[in-house]
Amino acid sequence: MQVTHVSEKGQVVIPAEFRDKFGIKKGTSVKFFEKDGEIRLVPMTKELIRKNCGILGTKGKLLKLLAGEKKVEREF
Repeated sequence: MQVTHVSEKGQVVIPAEFRDKFGIKKGTSVKFFEKDGEIRLVPMTKELIRKNCGILGTKGKLLKLLAGEKKVEREF
């Protein structure tokens, strides 16, 4: 188990072991949600998006939309 501390600004450091394992790099978006009384973090990587492609039956249209939105976010 890895332990880290919350900074004054509410920031935490994700240990390198987890960043490497889950492909989290500078600029990677992450999703936070609560489940079973825990805070969970899910990196929104290309692999995750590809893995879930087809779930909604959009034939890749949603994937292209999400990729476009992520590109716009990176430009800011």
